[in-house]
Amino acid sequence: MHRLTRTGGTAELLRWLAGRAEGWAGLVGPDGTVLHAAARTAGAMVPDVAGLVAEGASALTERGVQAYSVDTGAYTALLFPLGGSSPGVGDLGAPVLAVVTPRPVAAGLATLLADVVLPLSLCLQAETLERQRRRVDLADSRGREAVLHLLMTGQLSIAQQVAGALRPRLPDPVRVCVVECSGGGRDEVARVCADADGGRSWIVRCPVYARHLILVMPAEAETPEPGAVPPDETVAARVGDCVVGVSEPVPLADTATGYRQAFHALAAARELPTRHARFGVSPDSALVVGPAGHRWADELLNPLLTHVPRRAQDPGSQELLATAASWLAFSSHATEHLKVHRNTLAARLRLIGELLGLDLHRLADQAALDLALRVRSTPAPACTPEPAQSGSPASGTSEAAGGLDAILVRPAVRDWADQQLAPVLGAEETLRTWVRCEGRIGPAAAELGISVPGARKRLTRLETVLQRSLLRPPSARYDLWLALRSRDLAAAA
Repeated sequence: MHRLTRTGGTAELLRWLAGRAEGWAGLVGPDGTVLHAAARTAGAMVPDVAGLVAEGASALTERGVQAYSVDTGAYTALLFPLGGSSPGVGDLGAPVLAVVTPRPVAAGLATLLADVVLPLSLCLQAETLERQRRRVDLADSRGREAVLHLLMTGQLSIAQQVAGALRPRLPDPVRVCVVECSGGGRDEVARVCADADGGRSWIVRCPVYARHLILVMPAEAETPEPGAVPPDETVAARVGDCVVGVSEPVPLADTATGYRQAFHALAAARELPTRHARFGVSPDSALVVGPAGHRWADELLNPLLTHVPRRAQDPGSQELLATAASWLAFSSHATEHLKVHRNTLAARLRLIGELLGLDLHRLADQAALDLALRVRSTPAPACTPEPAQSGSPASGTSEAAGGLDAILVRPAVRDWADQQLAPVLGAEETLRTWVRCEGRIGPAAAELGISVPGARKRLTRLETVLQRSLLRPPSARYDLWLALRSRDLAAAA
């Protein structure tokens, strides 16, 4: 009995009791609702349990006893209330142990049931507490996920308000860290992460990738002792099968940028013996477009920013902006990130494409929208200023109206593109073909004349060389399309 309590819980205890009674055993609420039940055989026929328990509960209350039996011809029902508060008085709110056994009742069965009441009560309480703990953990996890979602969509003040009820407080500036764990080990790795930095990081279970943990860490880690190892390196060293990617220091408001950087660093870390990498390739494309890029982004996004839904239940501009950013980052996984049905996501994307006049099936239009959203979330003073040029328009409106190509020919953007593509210059056939085929492996493999696994291996090697993620979203395909377009425009000039 006690062994089953420790190892099998309520279900195994009831199954054992049903076997000993050669009938049915269960826990029933005071109103007759069956909470747990087990029968000796799958199709065992028993009388009306709810009626028996209702009759027994009434008798228990009236007579003030701790046990009651009801005979129904071929069967006898034995009832024992769990959790009695004092001798002779049952707890009316506690479940009732009910056992239905064929007549005559086996010798010693009533004594056995009286003995099992205490371990069964303790087992039931332990399971109830465990369910409550899981609900609390789930609520905490969903709360942290909501804060991360607010940060990723740029709603900083609301995120800080929500985070005020949880621990720790959101740091600023931050490094974003993505930890890839083995299957089923995410909770243990989260404990290791919390222990490694003293609980100062904001740890979130990724809602999109079941093996990923996202850490929003203070950018300037405290090092009380000389030579102290940063928390992200500690996690990579202590957990033998995890991979860690870390962003550059970014303001809290740029958490989305930090996440993309950490995800790209993760792709590079998979091929390193240390299983750890920090992002450090080049500045974000949104920082080099200059004021003209801000004007272009505002012009492109204006129909979306000013959109007013016709019905109250239709998505507004903020919801559409969040949908676009999530889909560009996570592709079809945006349904898990946004917690919406795939049909809802598809309908929103159609509306976004219609409002902006973009074909979101084309990589070129996806890259333009992604850049515009990132530019909009980047403060204008942080961008590279416009160089002094003779003959440039005073207002800049004509350049903004020139479209994205007018932005990509800026000297700062060309320098950024050269920095992006420097690791693959002279050997960019696979990359260009993949981008030209809209980032799809099958058509790229056919055009290259190789197999799909061969194309995938080439792209995996390019991930290591570029230190960017290509095959899994968030992918660098938007930045690579922009960089290749910028170089092509410069070559044609």
